[in-house]
Amino acid sequence: MATQRRSRRSIDDFATWQPVLRLLRAAKAGKAGKAAEAGKDPIRVSGRIGHGGWSLALPRPVPPRGQAARTEDIQDEIDAVERVQTALAEAGVDDVSFSAKIDPAGTAVLRLLGPSPAVEPGIGTAHPGALILVEGALPEPWRRLPDPAHEAGPASSADPESLERTLRERLPDAIGATEEEIAAAEARLGVRLPEELKALYRVTRARWEDWGDDYETAAGVFEAARCELSSVDELYIAEASTRHCRWEHAAMEAVATRPDAAVQGLVGSPGWIVFGENGGGDQLVVDLTPGPRGHTGQIILISHEESVGAELLADSLTDWVLDRESHERRHRDEEPPLVAHVNHASIKSVREAAHPGLEVLSIGVWDGAPFSLAPVTGLPRLRTLCAYADTLADPLEIAELTGLEFLQLGPQDWRVLLDAGAVPRSLSAASITAYGGQDPLPVVAIANEILALWDRPQIIQTVLEGNLGPLA
Repeated sequence: MATQRRSRRSIDDFATWQPVLRLLRAAKAGKAGKAAEAGKDPIRVSGRIGHGGWSLALPRPVPPRGQAARTEDIQDEIDAVERVQTALAEAGVDDVSFSAKIDPAGTAVLRLLGPSPAVEPGIGTAHPGALILVEGALPEPWRRLPDPAHEAGPASSADPESLERTLRERLPDAIGATEEEIAAAEARLGVRLPEELKALYRVTRARWEDWGDDYETAAGVFEAARCELSSVDELYIAEASTRHCRWEHAAMEAVATRPDAAVQGLVGSPGWIVFGENGGGDQLVVDLTPGPRGHTGQIILISHEESVGAELLADSLTDWVLDRESHERRHRDEEPPLVAHVNHASIKSVREAAHPGLEVLSIGVWDGAPFSLAPVTGLPRLRTLCAYADTLADPLEIAELTGLEFLQLGPQDWRVLLDAGAVPRSLSAASITAYGGQDPLPVVAIANEILALWDRPQIIQTVLEGNLGPLA
């Protein structure tokens, strides 16, 4: 176990954590019923605090009917957390989880867990998130590049001259981009801008300084372009890296493009040029890498609520500006799913889920006999396996799945693999499923064993000791 005890940082000062620990101890005692009875045995508390939020098992008062919750009602919690957040900022640490054991006399042993550059923060708990076993590794959908579109061309409706003429009528006083500014944008992006996009920016370069913070003028430009138009200097490529997703979520995705699709089912593409937003956080994109039935320069929308794919809006920028939207025909997918969920409410067996194209197998809540993995052994594209506790008849069958890049199991199944030396060496990342009430220390110990197999940085435990005084 990697442990350290000395540090001069305020985050490693027990006094920094005292208010949080006192609140958690009081909440635990309240749950137990009587403080006197709760004080007979040591208690354990845990949580996570970061710059953007925190997860602590503290009760929240229910506001009166018809009224919103007030910060004043949890001011003690906020003050205690902000004390830790200030120390995090001073230490240059984004997020820290912790576990503490507090005896009846108030003596506390606090363990700060991490962070580690090889471990993503957990979601809402003190447990670690995904373990990145290969530095810089990305899930397969985030590595996928677009298929060539050699036969694709602009839509017949694409008309740069008509587009420019229409925009000049709508924006007679706009300041357009020079040819040098357009060339600079192309050089920065590393891609040649399509003629329609050049035509748009020759009419307006969409810089706020040109509008003098005149929101009415800006609104007129946005109305003319039918989006919150980015300036020529703010154009960017929507590559996969711009669509961040946690490993344990991204590994559950699969990308595919139907033969009749207008848009390729990708996470991102070097041919997706973002030129604006729709006002709801979604990006508008000129697509230079269309699907088999699409057009070069078509307009697509990348939803901020989805991690894969994009929606066709118009066959060309001309169509978009002139409000001639396209409606892509959506065909019911009759192929076996690339991502299979086996549970009591979905697919009922691993055998039913198995087929040569299967990429992701998730075994969830199940009340019947545990499953054998034999039906999916040897499948050429299976890369992700997630299995709830007690759903696998023999966890050692996982060793036969030689193409796995991501594996998510409960602590007991990981223990079986570790003890047998059967953790698949093909993995790029892994995750331990643990629920909020489970002590994080055993989970961290297993995580460190897994990390050690790849010689990755451990989750360091910093031990702090102090006294909280008697329970009030």
